[in-house]
Amino acid sequence: MKKNAMAALLAAGSLGAGSAWAIEGNGLPVYPDGLENYMSGALPPPGVHALIYGGAMRYDSVRDRHGDKLPIPDFRVDVGVIAPRLVWVTEQQVLGGQLAFHALAPLLTVKAQAAGQSQRRSGLGDVVFGPALGFHPSEKLHYILGVDFVAPTGRYDVNDSANLGRNYWAIQPAAALSYIQPSGLNADLKVMFDINMRNRDTDTRTGKAIHADYALGWGLGNGLVVGVGGYAYQQIERDRGPLAGDGRARAFAIGPSIRYANDKGLLITAKYQQDLGVRGRPEGKQFFVKVAVPF
Repeated sequence: MKKNAMAALLAAGSLGAGSAWAIEGNGLPVYPDGLENYMSGALPPPGVHALIYGGAMRYDSVRDRHGDKLPIPDFRVDVGVIAPRLVWVTEQQVLGGQLAFHALAPLLTVKAQAAGQSQRRSGLGDVVFGPALGFHPSEKLHYILGVDFVAPTGRYDVNDSANLGRNYWAIQPAAALSYIQPSGLNADLKVMFDINMRNRDTDTRTGKAIHADYALGWGLGNGLVVGVGGYAYQQIERDRGPLAGDGRARAFAIGPSIRYANDKGLLITAKYQQDLGVRGRPEGKQFFVKVAVPF
């Protein structure tokens, strides 16, 4: 039982970049699903912009490929993250879109426990960076096309249960769409495709997956939008290697979501979500905040 518990912790406790747990051994994917919220597809004007993501995540069970709980006594993984992100939107136009670059450096605290064993780690996770193109077809409709690269900069030890990185590179093409109205319907969708490299220490490669963050709300005309948000995740390729999960992971989440924005560039979003329909990965709940600071 302790061996099984530690195997689950090794998988579920590994958090990386504003991303990151490995799906290895029924763990979590390359991206913290549900992180994005309203305005995810709206690139700001040219200049340098600062954003800060914050989050608290708790996972208290692991589901197998049939959705049944794995018998891991006292299983729990808690993750806290503060992730500053810089976005540089250039004056350059490429294929009709604004050329932009971004980088994100997550600061993490991970605590993993099961079967009377526990471990806690804090520090820098896996850094994320990449280019993007932003398009603005109208005042209400905006979208972004880009690709992120996740570098294995976070501390990793195959024998630890609370790792700060994944120990492999990942590439994530992404597309985000935002429909924005001061009063009325607001809708956001960010779709991502995960391509994971091999973890050399475990000789395991997490399978490809498609997933999306969403938000749907109603603008109240005073800068506030209230509604719901969450994510959908589906692994489309099985893991390969000694620590492969027992099937293609999937999950869905929903919960309340709000947004405040003003005409000076301040943006605040907040979301609480509960995992549902989980297969082949940990199940829990998450709270995320995003703040865009004009300067």
